[in-house]
Amino acid sequence: ISEEVTKTLHILKTQLYGSQEQEASDLGAQISAEILSSDMFLILMENLAYIDFEGRKDVVAIVNNVLRRQIGVRSPGAEYMSRSELIFVLINGYENQEIALNCGMMLRECARHLIIVTKIIWDIRFYKFFEYVEVSTFDIASDAFSTFKELLTRHKSEVAVFLEKQYDPFFTHYQSLLNSENYVTRRQALKLLGELLLDRFNFTVMNRYISQPENLKLMMNLLREKSKNIQFEAFHVFKIFVANPNKPKPIMDILLRNREKLVDFLTKFHTERSEDEQFNDEKSYLIKQIKELKPVEENVSYQIKEENMS
Repeated sequence: ISEEVTKTLHILKTQLYGSQEQEASDLGAQISAEILSSDMFLILMENLAYIDFEGRKDVVAIVNNVLRRQIGVRSPGAEYMSRSELIFVLINGYENQEIALNCGMMLRECARHLIIVTKIIWDIRFYKFFEYVEVSTFDIASDAFSTFKELLTRHKSEVAVFLEKQYDPFFTHYQSLLNSENYVTRRQALKLLGELLLDRFNFTVMNRYISQPENLKLMMNLLREKSKNIQFEAFHVFKIFVANPNKPKPIMDILLRNREKLVDFLTKFHTERSEDEQFNDEKSYLIKQIKELKPVEENVSYQIKEENMS
């Protein structure tokens, strides 16, 4: 039976994509429509673990082909996935080592479609990714993080709304990644955090994040990590706190209290990067900003004005 399934899947894939001798034609469109109307997606995904290695590769190719097909401005495959629970069958696939990477490839194809990403991130099951990126199997953890990052960076305006509305639960979970005992997890999470905060769509989220003293303290601690890569990623988040022209008093107090230590620390920080012009310019700018810090009054408003952003 397994051999027959594998052969059938290979034929299906060839008909969808075409072969060297024959291009995919209207037959591919008809097959795609039939796959959706017959609930074949559900059958394939629920039985993925029982299909052999080559067959699973063909399943990924079939699903991704159907997801990419458009009829005018519509994407029937994406609409189908967004209306069903299938997307969560794929997410749960990270719990099975045999199919985790196959599910990851299909999930990243799904992430190209806003309607699917919206369904995922607003569902409580999205938070399973915080577990999957920490699993002990390196390949699976890395794949899960790639999918996690794709979900948070491809459709920026929708994700910005999500991060604003779900700020507390999201960043409570995210804190666990920044404090992870796993070096790769910490480094990836720090790098992604910097990207998210510096994205113009996430201006409101950035403003809130850099107003919280515990976040500044965490970055200052990460600057002193043994790993130079962790230090470097932490630097790119720390600089946002310092560059903020309207620092809240609690943030200013921490920086003032540690001013001399910070100047001394940054002066000696990653001096081996002498040829990295951008890094050295940023470091010099931060040292100058910290040296020129002045206490702020309690009654001043500290919301950053968007026009101050470059």
